[in-house]
Amino acid sequence: QVQLVESGGGLVQPGGSLRLSCAASGTISSFYVMGWYRQAPGKQRELVASVTSLGTTNYADSVKGRFAISKGNAKNTVYLQMNSLKPEDTAAYYCYIEESGLDSWGQGTRVTVSS
Repeated sequence: QVQLVESGGGLVQPGGSLRLSCAASGTISSFYVMGWYRQAPGKQRELVASVTSLGTTNYADSVKGRFAISKGNAKNTVYLQMNSLKPEDTAAYYCYIEESGLDSWGQGTRVTVSS
């Protein structure tokens, strides 16, 4: 079973930046997709960004140009650099990995954008 550990959430003012980190451990196939979903209170969970083991990235329209997902040097680690944060980015952010037909999720990290 794959375990995911997230870090990096917190409180930031509008226009500020945060970087989220996610490390996956366990047996992972050579091809996978890792990324981040978020869920704001009263809203459905939505995909924020993803990256494949080959480096292909995908972003929600609402974060294009502001967020950047990248793979770390350590295997099975991904980062989400969030710039120009807006109050509407406030949500719980969940790391996930899809591999071998299975999804695994992290425990979530809270991001609050407020003055």
